[in-house]
Amino acid sequence: MTALVGRGDLTRLSNVTDRYPTRVSQVPAFIDRAEPTVWGDRAGAGMFGAQELDAHARDGFVQVPGLLSAEEVAEYSAELDRLASDPQVRADERCIIEKSSEEVRSIFEVHRISDAIGRLVRDERVLSRARQILGSDVYVHQSRINYKPGFGGGGFYWHSDFETWHAEDGMPGPRAVSCSISLTDNHAFNGCLMIMPGSHRTFVSCVGETPEDYHLESLKEQKIGTPDTDSISKLAQRHGIAMMTGDAGGATFFDSNCMHGSGDNITPFPRSNIFLVFNSVENTCVQPFSAPRPRPAHIGSRDFTPVR
Repeated sequence: MTALVGRGDLTRLSNVTDRYPTRVSQVPAFIDRAEPTVWGDRAGAGMFGAQELDAHARDGFVQVPGLLSAEEVAEYSAELDRLASDPQVRADERCIIEKSSEEVRSIFEVHRISDAIGRLVRDERVLSRARQILGSDVYVHQSRINYKPGFGGGGFYWHSDFETWHAEDGMPGPRAVSCSISLTDNHAFNGCLMIMPGSHRTFVSCVGETPEDYHLESLKEQKIGTPDTDSISKLAQRHGIAMMTGDAGGATFFDSNCMHGSGDNITPFPRSNIFLVFNSVENTCVQPFSAPRPRPAHIGSRDFTPVR
């Protein structure tokens, strides 16, 4: 049965046609994106204006300075410190420790661990913008805190989140958006997020096969599911690289298929952020397209309940 992928409906069947094959060949490929980036009505209700939505459609991302107040930044920073030092949290499978140190790298499903971040998911400053971009109700596909302490916070190699969510979680199409909220000042020198503007319009098919339980390794250092250097070079030459710098409290909303990454932080200045991924309820996950089974639910949610 062939699934028809339309603007308002992505067929959610286990035998849905794979429009974005990846990890099935030893030869990488570029696939043009068919779906829109902004699904909602630009005149609809929400906190984004038409100019911001147009920028998101063009570049694949839009920044929102001052999403959080200074007082809120202080409160969430204290919450991050509390979580990172909690022995129960550190012992939880949702907590990822750096390979080269005992520092916390990420904590997943954090909106269920922390009441404060659970409220942030439902905050209209975040939620209404996600709904505007995706043009529907949304659910949380993934949430996490990323810690990048000074003097050794590890980077994230170039990748498209959608490639992983498609291959390993079964997300049919790139109708998802990430919201990265900075709790520290982001400088060009302390491992800030980098995005190739416009790269969201091209899906990069990666080589290799997904090993069993690959998430146990990839969350610390991803190798399978990252583009080859030639593909990265072509995209960079075509689109350039933008650095998401800005003051603490700012946010970046970016498309699930943006090619992005960040470098190691060897400065004394830490970088941490809250990372929330919203997926359309019309794009719910099926069986993985290129993995033996879905990743654990705390990494790729199977609860498609709309956020209210």
